[in-house]
Amino acid sequence: MSPKTGTILVTGGCGYVGSHTVLSLLESGYKVIVLDNLSNTSSSAEPAVTPEALKRVQKILSTDEPIPFYAVDITDKPALVRIFESHPDISAVIHCAGLKSVGESGRRPLDYYNVNIAGTVNLLQVMEDFDVRRMVFSSSATVYGDPPKIPIPETSPIVASMSTYGRTKVFLEHIIKDFYRWSATLLRYFNPAGAHPSGIMGEDPQGIPNNLMPYLAQVAVGNLEKLTVFGQDYPTKDGTCIRDYLHVVDCADGHVAALKKIEREEAAGTFECNAYNLGAGTGCSVLDMVHAFSKAVGRDLPYVISARRLGDVPNLTADPTLANKELNWKATKTLDEMCADLWRWQRNNPSGYRTQN
Repeated sequence: MSPKTGTILVTGGCGYVGSHTVLSLLESGYKVIVLDNLSNTSSSAEPAVTPEALKRVQKILSTDEPIPFYAVDITDKPALVRIFESHPDISAVIHCAGLKSVGESGRRPLDYYNVNIAGTVNLLQVMEDFDVRRMVFSSSATVYGDPPKIPIPETSPIVASMSTYGRTKVFLEHIIKDFYRWSATLLRYFNPAGAHPSGIMGEDPQGIPNNLMPYLAQVAVGNLEKLTVFGQDYPTKDGTCIRDYLHVVDCADGHVAALKKIEREEAAGTFECNAYNLGAGTGCSVLDMVHAFSKAVGRDLPYVISARRLGDVPNLTADPTLANKELNWKATKTLDEMCADLWRWQRNNPSGYRTQN
């Protein structure tokens, strides 16, 4: 496939969704530059040693050609400027960088506002200075709070009261819309899960995972004793919360679909800022996911029931109709595939990217 015009900058491109998106972009013929602070790496606008996540992308693509990478934090505006100066061919940004733990955001609110909001404002200012006017933004289903309608359409009200993390996503959607003099797409993820089918790439959370599926995977390989299920008295079929789980490869492909839509619009002389749900459109309870992943592993995984967790809502299931229609995108992978791919990744990489392969 012939390369696309310009280069795509992926912020947070070494993270779970970001690295899979880098792979999807390269498979689709785009040129890519990656920016990521690697959590505790000191900021520098000089190219850094290729991180393991990007080495795994190269391995899947069977190439030794390095992916241009910068160990930079989006709060470091001068470093962002140097990247754009070094790469005048940047034509669009897929913005995945940011802090993302609901629980942690309540303990570290200023960090979340600084990184997610101030960092993104830095990025937008630099994009404007260098006349880069295409963005695909990683938003979240948390912007819907406790929605009045299930499945959730994009017209559902967005709220700012559930968590600090959720509020940063709501505020950023408003900031991007207010700044709207260009083409932007807001992708409201539901629950990305799974791993690349090769078992070479997957989710590698630092410390104890905050999300259900990587936590279950750690239980399955013996790194954690058991899962705690928070609440069994919700108004759902089994009393546990319902979420819409989306295979991470489908999620990554959604970014490429969003970028292609922006390209089609600009070719037609139109510039829009729209939000789209990325979800499978099917709700699964916590216990559904425990049973489905246990099936993939081949044994029952231990869990205990605990009290409800502050901030959890009963049901977050997407209505993906708009994305199906306007992005020409649809979730294609099944729950069984998601669980099998996650188990293949975790079984082959019990210590994540620190596993020697």
